[in-house]
Amino acid sequence: MEEKANEEVQKEAAKRTVTMHGRPMTLVGDEMKVGAPAPDFKVTDNDMLPMKFLRTYGGKVAVISVVPSLDTPVCDLQTRRFNQEAVALGPDVGVLTVSMDLPFAQKRWCGAAGVKAVRTFSDYQKAEFGKAYGVLIKELRLLARAVFIVDKDGVVKYAQIVPEVTKEPDYEEVLTALKALV
Repeated sequence: MEEKANEEVQKEAAKRTVTMHGRPMTLVGDEMKVGAPAPDFKVTDNDMLPMKFLRTYGGKVAVISVVPSLDTPVCDLQTRRFNQEAVALGPDVGVLTVSMDLPFAQKRWCGAAGVKAVRTFSDYQKAEFGKAYGVLIKELRLLARAVFIVDKDGVVKYAQIVPEVTKEPDYEEVLTALKALV
């Protein structure tokens, strides 16, 4: 009996986690590894239409900025920062933000924030993206803060999951990795 309890403790400790305000949160899905093929996923755009990632962004370098909710200060900052960076990247690089926000809320936020260079997509229906990229927070059904870069051949070239969800990603590290691809 004691052996089984120890196994459960080890399994619990092996779970991938992030923190939110210092509280541990469990991530659902496998950890995204650099060098792995990018999983395809379907999300919803701001007009309530489905978007398949590889069909839309295949052949381009894609920066996937992941945020819990656009209506929070850090998510707002992150998306605005990537919007500024996206303007200079050119047509061969697509920058998208994925959150669990409803599409009409994302559309409203983009209009109010003047975000036009970053496309926002919602994972609210099936959490397909969150599960495929290993960033779905089990306890909250929100996405963890993360950034992924997928190259033109559909290979993950960069992955950063921010350990504390209330903190911004390391933008300079992301941009350095991106510049090596374009």
